[in-house]
Amino acid sequence: MASAALKDAQPKTIFLKDYRAPEFLIDKTELHFDLGERETVVTARLQLRRNPETNSENKALELHGTDMVLRRVAIDGKELLGSDFLLSPESLTIPAVPDQFVLECVTVIKPQENTSLEGLYKSRTMYCTQCEAEGFRKITYYLDRPDVMSEFTTTIVADKQDFPVLLSNGNLVEQGDDAEDGRHWAKWHDPFKKPAYLFALVAGDLEFIEDSYTTISSRKVTLRIYVESKDLDKCDHAMTSLKNAMRWDEEVYGREYDLDIFMIVAVDDFNMGAMENKGLNIFNTSCVLAKPETTTDQGFQRVEGVVAHEYFHNWSGNRVTCRDWFQLSLKEGFTVYRDAEFSADMGSRTVKRVEDVSLLRTMQFAEDGGPMAHPVRPDSYMEISNFYTLTVYEKGAEVVRMIANLLGEENFRKGSDLYFERHDGQAVTTDDFVKAMEDASGRDLAQFRRWYTQAGTPRLEASGHYDAERQEFALTIKQSCPPTPECEHKLPFHIPIAMGLLGDAGALPLYIKGQALDPETTDNTHRVLELTEVEQTFVFERVQEAPVPTLLRGFSAPVKLDYDYSRDDLMLIMRADSDGFSRWNASQELGVAVIEDAMAAYRNDKAVVVDERLIEAYRAVLSDESLDKAMVALMLTLPTEAYLSEIAEVVDVEAIHHGRRAVRLVIGRALASELSNVYLSYDHSCAYRATADAVAERSLCNVALGYLVCTGDERALDHCYQQYCSGNNMTDVMAALTALVHSDAPGAERLKREALADYYKRWQSEPLVVNQWLMVQATSPQPGTLDQVKALMEHEAFDIKNPNKVRSLIGGFCGQNAINFHAISGEGYGFLADQILALNALNPQIAARLLTPLTKWRKYDEQRQLLMKKALERIQAEPQLSKDVYEVVSKSLKV
Repeated sequence: MASAALKDAQPKTIFLKDYRAPEFLIDKTELHFDLGERETVVTARLQLRRNPETNSENKALELHGTDMVLRRVAIDGKELLGSDFLLSPESLTIPAVPDQFVLECVTVIKPQENTSLEGLYKSRTMYCTQCEAEGFRKITYYLDRPDVMSEFTTTIVADKQDFPVLLSNGNLVEQGDDAEDGRHWAKWHDPFKKPAYLFALVAGDLEFIEDSYTTISSRKVTLRIYVESKDLDKCDHAMTSLKNAMRWDEEVYGREYDLDIFMIVAVDDFNMGAMENKGLNIFNTSCVLAKPETTTDQGFQRVEGVVAHEYFHNWSGNRVTCRDWFQLSLKEGFTVYRDAEFSADMGSRTVKRVEDVSLLRTMQFAEDGGPMAHPVRPDSYMEISNFYTLTVYEKGAEVVRMIANLLGEENFRKGSDLYFERHDGQAVTTDDFVKAMEDASGRDLAQFRRWYTQAGTPRLEASGHYDAERQEFALTIKQSCPPTPECEHKLPFHIPIAMGLLGDAGALPLYIKGQALDPETTDNTHRVLELTEVEQTFVFERVQEAPVPTLLRGFSAPVKLDYDYSRDDLMLIMRADSDGFSRWNASQELGVAVIEDAMAAYRNDKAVVVDERLIEAYRAVLSDESLDKAMVALMLTLPTEAYLSEIAEVVDVEAIHHGRRAVRLVIGRALASELSNVYLSYDHSCAYRATADAVAERSLCNVALGYLVCTGDERALDHCYQQYCSGNNMTDVMAALTALVHSDAPGAERLKREALADYYKRWQSEPLVVNQWLMVQATSPQPGTLDQVKALMEHEAFDIKNPNKVRSLIGGFCGQNAINFHAISGEGYGFLADQILALNALNPQIAARLLTPLTKWRKYDEQRQLLMKKALERIQAEPQLSKDVYEVVSKSLKV
């Protein structure tokens, strides 16, 4: 009937303050998909009624829709003429509709041409969907907003030989064959009302592994993981993770699964990690497939965490969803907190915390300090896909963690129970979540709500004064927050600061002046201070020696802390603090100080001299048998170049790279004997186990190998090559391959060429394994890497339409190879601009996410600023720029 014209090139800004409840509701949605080779016909039958809560006099119905052909539209069975409605590039408007009616729309779409991977599209030979945030409007005309929740019934018709598996949300209620034309059909019904973003459909030639889980109320749930037949042997870990997550959610949150079947499908072409569609989770293959020969320990942990995350969404996201997209952290922040706690319970709590904080301080803090900075609950956006950010997810999780710590375990559980009970089946806001926590605990969290509404990373300036005569220690803490795009002046945050005091003999008891000791306190060496003013002083009494305070234990708040620790103070914390996070953090601060010495030496063309205290601290860590080996590995790992760049006022690319490398080299030589003992004590022939202890052993062994190889020692290079050749798991293989490929030792050149050729020959039929091959070459700090990346883009292993490959090769080079990407010639910036312009026409979401390195241009020296800005301006000049890319570029260039 009609096809929409080209979209308006000028994106509009959407504001939270303009939110209005929907004027219509959809009680029931019936969908019929006829999947064809050339086109797919979608018939939608919607039972609509006017929303009684809006009292609107507007008689018009406006539905969202784009990138499709409208073949037919009818109300209560009567087909409308072209003059009866208005069709725009992004909507269908019917000027006058009854208060209650049935709307039928027939649309035609072409999934095989949908490279944006939103809506219904084809991944290789499989049909699949991705409807969050606004992909459903590419399928049919609909009220595509999260506060319109409907009961869905979906019928799928397709060729049986090519698409023997037909899946959708809910429970399978009917299926059948049409023997005459070789097609078959399946009907699925989801009894739980949901918004359109949770709709899912999969059709393909898939096989599955099956298991079951008996819930706490003795209901048996069928569990299935669907994959291509070649991947059936990579699903066991995901299935185990799913069952562990189901059990954990019952035990910790009292949440039980509610359908008869839970399904996961692995898809190779996917913009995100996974999607929590009700009962039918669609996963990026990288987040579900795992076996020792093809997957690293990090990959195993990612599968476990993502499987749990998407399952936990069944309640924190599906049964209770977000009212509008400004509330995205309502489901994502809460669920990231839940999956982090799950992973901590499954492995090492301290190691998990360190990993999460490393990501937050390196990447999210940078986001807070950049042009895309926004509150956990944003005030505005142009394209919602750009707000699936570390701020919404990771910082959002930290906000929930602070609530949990302020309320205590018992009250936080009461609050979550009340939240789920009060809002089951509703679309709500972050305020509703906080209100449930207040009502359950009796705590006033009014000031705490600023964490949701104010952007930026608060900075704490702390200082201590010891009065020996009074035996008092006064701790003064000031808080501030720098301006961000939405607000220049910030009100004080409510900040929980977990802390302790250390003396020569260890932890000191804490007696705060003016505060009675809680009679139920079992550990009087640990307290949580609540900072609510711009400046506060806490006085500790009965302190018999000058103490060293350990602040932000467990990283109790997402803030930057300035305290004038001496290097001896940091060594004391590394040795004596009871909090594992604080010990690791002290090792990082000491590492930063020593690397800054090396950077200064590099700038002045002087030899690097490494402070012996760092070497002795590392030697002590290596000999400390009380430490988990995973913690030893973390504490021996120097601060990354990304973190050093984040904390710098102006990023000195060369000094950071060469300074850190020089320190690493000195440590490798100074501790060669101890590191060799660690490496040689590891049994490389033992069978792979994914247990926490085994992961820790591999981690420490490979950290030792990295230090030894960086010295260029021929024996170390030989050990490394032998580990690559004989490794019986991908963790050890990739650690060895990375050490070789990233080495600048003359003896490594031949070995790296042989290893890279052998690796591809061995694994060329495994896309996820090949992606690691692309990544290790893209992140090499050696000269000529950009030319190698360009050559790999022409390789048969690369496909620019596949997000995983783009992230591995282009994202790996631009986001994780600072010394080459930021080459003073500006070639790296030009290369990234070229790729963004190419991807802008194919997959705007991926194009916008790749832009991040260029958005940080203000952090660099004047010459690099000009070159990065020039690249951004070239992108902005593209006349057909997508909303996704336009928003990021325009905000990045805004003065």
